[in-house]
Amino acid sequence: MLGIGEAFPKFEANACVRQRGDAPFQPVTQVSFPGQWVVYFFWPRDFTPVCATEVSAFAALAAEFRNRDAQIVGVSGDSEFVHMAWSQNADQPDELPFPFVADVKRTLTAALGVLDPIEFVPRRATYLVDPSGVIRHVSVNDYSVGRNPSEILRVLDALQTDDLCPSNWEKGAATIARNQAASGAVPHYKIPLKPVGQVNGSLERNH
Repeated sequence: MLGIGEAFPKFEANACVRQRGDAPFQPVTQVSFPGQWVVYFFWPRDFTPVCATEVSAFAALAAEFRNRDAQIVGVSGDSEFVHMAWSQNADQPDELPFPFVADVKRTLTAALGVLDPIEFVPRRATYLVDPSGVIRHVSVNDYSVGRNPSEILRVLDALQTDDLCPSNWEKGAATIARNQAASGAVPHYKIPLKPVGQVNGSLERNH
């Protein structure tokens, strides 16, 4: 499985970009979005419940990703025609919020190492790729657990600061400058653990 610091592999595949009308399909490659970050998220199959909720959740944040010069790209092993049929919904505009790539031959999925060898479907994987084509974040969920796109957005925000970001960091919060950490100017951090059972300064007894 390809990981952080490695180049995202070359690929070319058709994608569904509109649910109806003219030119519903277009080719997509690893260089289709120059100068942008790209969020690739893979799902196992169209017309399945968890995948549907994920696509909807990523679509709801598509504008937030665009505001950060990031393009979402969805990928599964279904054909572009299946993608179009799945996406058709009279309550939505014809243009999809992001391309639905058809990795029919599983070329990209296999190159990344996220192809299930038994089911022959993509695992529920997410890749954040920087404008240079380098993988900066990767995660894989169990088939039964849908992703939280807000967390992917938070990771993107953190990566774009180019600083060190502590646990639970959110956009706009203080970061730790890399030059401070390298120079030793940052004070030594201790882990603020509480005794087991301590709540609001008091110790609870187990009964």
